[in-house]
Amino acid sequence: MPASRSNPTVLVVTPEVTYLPEGMGNMSNHLTAKAGGLADVSAALISALFDQGVDVHVALPDYREIFAAHTAPVLKSEFRRIRDKMPDERIHLAEDRAFFYTTTVYSHYGSDNIKIALAFQREIINNIMPRVKPDLIHCNDWMTGLIPAAAREMGIPCLFTIHNIHTVKTLLASIEDRGIDAAYFWHHLYYEGMAVEYEETREVNPVDLLVSGVFAAHFVNTVSPTFLQEIVEGRHDFVEAPLKQELTNKFYAECATGILNAPDPSYHPETDDALVQQYSAKDHAKGKRTNKRRLQRRLGLVEDDRAPLFFWPHRLDPVQKGCQLLAEILYRVVSKYWDRHLQIVFVANGEYKGVFHNIVAFHELYDRVAICEFDEQLARLAYGAADFILMPSRFEPCGLPQMIAPIYGCLPVAHNTGGIHDTVTQLAPETNSGNGFLFDVYDSPGLLWAMDQAMHFHRVPAQMRRKQIQRIMQESAETFNHDVTARQYIKLYEKMLERPLIAERPY
Repeated sequence: MPASRSNPTVLVVTPEVTYLPEGMGNMSNHLTAKAGGLADVSAALISALFDQGVDVHVALPDYREIFAAHTAPVLKSEFRRIRDKMPDERIHLAEDRAFFYTTTVYSHYGSDNIKIALAFQREIINNIMPRVKPDLIHCNDWMTGLIPAAAREMGIPCLFTIHNIHTVKTLLASIEDRGIDAAYFWHHLYYEGMAVEYEETREVNPVDLLVSGVFAAHFVNTVSPTFLQEIVEGRHDFVEAPLKQELTNKFYAECATGILNAPDPSYHPETDDALVQQYSAKDHAKGKRTNKRRLQRRLGLVEDDRAPLFFWPHRLDPVQKGCQLLAEILYRVVSKYWDRHLQIVFVANGEYKGVFHNIVAFHELYDRVAICEFDEQLARLAYGAADFILMPSRFEPCGLPQMIAPIYGCLPVAHNTGGIHDTVTQLAPETNSGNGFLFDVYDSPGLLWAMDQAMHFHRVPAQMRRKQIQRIMQESAETFNHDVTARQYIKLYEKMLERPLIAERPY
């Protein structure tokens, strides 16, 4: 960090987190509230920053019921008693009844989510920021979208990270009704329509929380360099014009970048307790055979440790994840490689699950295709058992499975987009390079071609295959880790502190 700020205080604001380092405060290992990947990413970044000596603080909602649910019933009363005496240290819990008794991070009702987001941000702005006095604030996604505007008015550099392009809109009047004095920073927010005067805007002109975060922040980052470039170039028609425009403005002002996430360090075949047999890069072949047999037996598939096994590791969402592409070719690809016992395992939830159940039932593919509810332990076993993962995503802001899988010796078969483009390259054994199989045109023939390429690799001599997988496992473990990600964020923090974007007021 710059000499003038030898160890600046960084406040990370996130609505969810999987775990926190024990050294950050009492009971930190019990503060778990997860809805999706943001929780894992937040936890990993905070831990890596803490381990590297950054004066990092974290602010999150006080999800009392959620936190207590992660303790044994006999410990719940003790947990609450200890929490009342818990020192602030580096963990700052925002307090409000809006999230005290909720049992999930996000509600099915949009109005509840807005209420929670506003209550959370009120506590950050009114209480936590004045108490912590951070040199820099790092916000994440729409639930923190008001904070960059308040930080800008207070002269605090703010980084806004976009993990997901989902946004929510609400009125200034609603914001102020939740106890946030937005009048002093309202001109730093982004509105649905032109905002000229405060009073005219307050009751009729909705604030876009995600775009406001981008608009007001000093610096912005997406969780993939390529995804940022794709948005700026207008390659995704589902990205709304205001978000595209504000990201483009930041990009050409050299205030936007992409920093890849990294998988949780617990994803490693040498230490993963979910595996029947743990293994390293050097002895992966034996370990993967053992895990494959166990998975096949458990799911009722043909028991053949030489069978090529494809794994679907994420939700069955046709809008983003491309599951309809696989549905179009499922019977064809299984039939094509019937004699080689090609198998596909789904460990995922989502609206397209019924489609795959129908295909399997109609063609009686029960011993070749297994469709399972998402289960963390089963998914980990699948990483250890599978030869390939399927990621035909239409778009991918970052993606983690394509980074996790190669660490386990499981090679991605994926659409060349977003974070996938940044982490997967075409395998070329003759040049000892690459780690997966990519297709460029988003359609089912493209996916089939990539699966054919994977099957071709599966037939190369065993010694060559083992050599390539060993290399890929070693390179992936060295590249896809939180230390690398944390160092990139530290460099960005340094850049922000060296290049302030807020001029000091003359008063």
